[in-house]
Amino acid sequence: MASDPSDTRMPGRFGELAADALRYWEPRRLIYNAVLLAVVGAHFIAGWPASRVFLARDPLLLFFLLAVLANIAYCAAYGVDLFVQFSGLRQIWDRRRWVLLVVGTAFAAVIAHFVTLGILAGGPPG
Repeated sequence: MASDPSDTRMPGRFGELAADALRYWEPRRLIYNAVLLAVVGAHFIAGWPASRVFLARDPLLLFFLLAVLANIAYCAAYGVDLFVQFSGLRQIWDRRRWVLLVVGTAFAAVIAHFVTLGILAGGPPG
């Protein structure tokens, strides 16, 4: 019996859509991370030489933790992407996904701006 590839109840359908999402989102993670790094770097450079005190172990570990959390937040795009693909709007979505990337990256950049501003304005660690 031949299976219908448009049948969303098939386990293979999820794998196909998940693979498509991975192919789209993972290369763009570099853009997302570059934007966030630019935001943090700009604050760090603007605060120089006072920001130099943040080049110690604990502040760097804090920034590492925030970078990991930002990348976990990036994974929210997968939920939206898969939801829309399963909704039957895949052809339209393939041409419009970039909007989610731009809005999500801008939102994360605003959060990075305020968090970095708060950390650097909070004074030296310790």
